[in-house]
Amino acid sequence: MHNSSHFDYIIIGNGLAGLQLALKMASDAFFNDKQVALIDHSEKKLNDKTWSFWETKPSLWNGIVFRSWKKASIITSKKTTHLTLKPYSYKSIRSIDFYNEAKTKLKKHHNIHFIIDGVELVREENDNIIVTTKQNTFTASYAFDSRIPKTFSELSKQSLTILQHFKGWVIKTEQESFDETKVIMMDYRLKDGNQTTFTYVLPFSKTEALVEFTYFTEQLVNDETYSKFIKKYIKEYLKIDSYTIVETETGIIPMTTFPFEKHNSKRLTKIGTAGGWVKASTGYSFKHTEKKTAQIIENIKANKAPSNKLFKSKFKFYDKVFLKVLKDDNHKGEWIFQQFYNKNSVETMFKFLDEESNFFEDLKIMSSLFSFSFIKAFFRTL
Repeated sequence: MHNSSHFDYIIIGNGLAGLQLALKMASDAFFNDKQVALIDHSEKKLNDKTWSFWETKPSLWNGIVFRSWKKASIITSKKTTHLTLKPYSYKSIRSIDFYNEAKTKLKKHHNIHFIIDGVELVREENDNIIVTTKQNTFTASYAFDSRIPKTFSELSKQSLTILQHFKGWVIKTEQESFDETKVIMMDYRLKDGNQTTFTYVLPFSKTEALVEFTYFTEQLVNDETYSKFIKKYIKEYLKIDSYTIVETETGIIPMTTFPFEKHNSKRLTKIGTAGGWVKASTGYSFKHTEKKTAQIIENIKANKAPSNKLFKSKFKFYDKVFLKVLKDDNHKGEWIFQQFYNKNSVETMFKFLDEESNFFEDLKIMSSLFSFSFIKAFFRTL
């Protein structure tokens, strides 16, 4: 263990963002002589979530991809859209596999240190960051903090905020019940009133799948409400009467225009959900995190503030318009996604969601969503 209480970089939180950032540092010779600490109250030994993403080429995550698919379906009350995802693959990674892989790789580097402790306070003093934990005090030249700012709960109502909240069951059946070649990305047929809700099905095999009921709403619901809809979907739409629940996962993801970036400074950078890295219009984060950690590394090596150019203003504007529509007309979520997936090519859609699309591709996406609600939201956002 590093004997000093001072580190060049402290990463607070060993989740997706913290571990991806540490892996980027470990793979770059620039950081070989830098001391890096990762501080988390948990050893990350549980499979607490599933991350899904799409990509066209093999990546450094290939060894831990749990399942991948080349086909997907979007189902609404009016139609079913079948998507052939080529040249993309839709992939899923279990969090426990990611945690184990990251920790195994990082522990091979003598300059990277894991500290199991709870962070209580982070402050800047002169040219240092001071991190106070339950057991110690550490200093660093730079810190990366994945804790959501306290002001979010107090001020989020001043921003456009929709919560993506969900509960999922991994179920196992005795008989073959799933098409393991196809993901159901969104099925809107089962609704909770007039809100945007959908069911998500990831088939891991012919007899095992993750079935998740998701809301895009401002308000949360109680735990039993999710369970009620999952049971109903399994029985009435998947036509399954007998199954075993193998795992359960829950989550609340803020889809918001809250200015997380205002909590960044020259030496302190908010990362992950706390940094606004979750795409506000979809809740996807895995590939966005990969890009933002790469940008941070580039900034550090160029002697710039780590948070420099982490966001593209045009996509923040698009997300804001989308959230405005969902906030004002929440029932239109089904129509929005039906139009989006039905009227655009897979490549155009995924490039747009990955924030890699050009102006003409953006225009095509926007024209597919042309409606009074979007026009109204567009000008209100302006």
